[in-house]
Amino acid sequence: MSADVSADTSVLKALRRVRRPAPRRNRELLLLLFSIALSVVAVGLVQLGALGHLEYDELILSGLLGLLALVLHVVLRIKAPNADPLVLPIAFLLTGLGIAEIYRIDLQNGTGAGSSQIGYAAVSIVLAVLVVWFLSNYRILFRYTYIFGLAGIVLLLLPFLPFLNGGGNATVWIRIAGFNFQPGEIAKICLAIFFAGYLVRTRESLVTTGKRVLGFTFPRARELGPVLVIWLISLVIIVAQRDLGTGILIFGMFVATLYVATGKTGWMLIGVTLAVGGAVVASRFLTYVGWRFDNWLNAFDQQIYDRDGGSYQLVQGIFGLAHGGFFGTGLGQGRPYLTPVSQSDYIIPSLGEELGLVGIFAILAMYLVLAGRGLRIGVAGQDDFGKLLATALSFTLALQVFIMVGGVTRVLPLTGLTTPFLAAGGSSLLSNWIIIALILRISDAVRQQPKAVIG
Repeated sequence: MSADVSADTSVLKALRRVRRPAPRRNRELLLLLFSIALSVVAVGLVQLGALGHLEYDELILSGLLGLLALVLHVVLRIKAPNADPLVLPIAFLLTGLGIAEIYRIDLQNGTGAGSSQIGYAAVSIVLAVLVVWFLSNYRILFRYTYIFGLAGIVLLLLPFLPFLNGGGNATVWIRIAGFNFQPGEIAKICLAIFFAGYLVRTRESLVTTGKRVLGFTFPRARELGPVLVIWLISLVIIVAQRDLGTGILIFGMFVATLYVATGKTGWMLIGVTLAVGGAVVASRFLTYVGWRFDNWLNAFDQQIYDRDGGSYQLVQGIFGLAHGGFFGTGLGQGRPYLTPVSQSDYIIPSLGEELGLVGIFAILAMYLVLAGRGLRIGVAGQDDFGKLLATALSFTLALQVFIMVGGVTRVLPLTGLTTPFLAAGGSSLLSNWIIIALILRISDAVRQQPKAVIG
């Protein structure tokens, strides 16, 4: 009799585990359908605004991209039924808005960037599907902590190989089979895994030692070693690759992960001090960094505005934002193409001109929710590696948005990063959708753990 009761109880528990995620996945489905509809409508509005009629090829391609997102949704139902329901719809809507604006600029420039972006997005979503399907347990990544660290460094070094170098002002591109790719985008994921794994292994010595000064606990000199090494690597990237953005991003990701691992405010103060000090030194001794600071501080100076590599691009972007006003000119009815590289570095001013301040606030709110969900997943997790990895990946997205939005609005000096999901470029889309897949995987595992309630 007791065996029958035990068996019935086990069956009931299994049924609850199957049924419980259904509302969450249904919520995701409704939000995803809404995101797909908005993305297709955005492309249609671009065509009506810029051309005065609809062209169905791009609309069909946008719809097919939505079908791929629905495939990812089905895979989540099967493989990760407890995954966060907001992450996928937000990521797809941001991607769709980026495609619509890139397509709008492409209607004027005729470079084919709009169709290419749809292709990149399709490949990226397929890659996310594969990650969710085959990475049944994200903790397996912990075993290969140091391999991922080595892989990250190798990827950063690839552009220095003469037969792979893809050209450009910064040494960040490689060219394979006629395609340019930025390995640093994948390197940041490898380094996030390495940072999370390394800090799980060393956090005890980092937490239990230190001296309190003015209410802050500072580490001993020998515990500073890892921070100084990552700081030096970041400076080497800035100097050798002429890539200010990637150097800042890697160092910021490490310091944020270190703070979460130890809970010591002193680490943050040291990190900020090193970052500011490195930026000041770089602006004094590296010409291209100094020029970026000049463009930032004296953007409207006529001499700086007119010179090669001056503030013309920055000022044009600011004018575009001002032209958009509160509600924007409407999709397809602005002139974002007047700003150089408006489809990549300056995608935010392009969208701001046509969607207005309201549209930019909505986009920033989506980023805020996306990063917030990732950080919340990290806080709720009981597995140290998953907590630090989710934090590192989410903070990377948030920091990248902050740096790019701050750069084009003249809050910060502009760097060479891309705005996640929105900006043109296959490398960025691939890496960001891999990040989405990993966050979904971690969120599913967190919700299966007891006492991990994240709403």
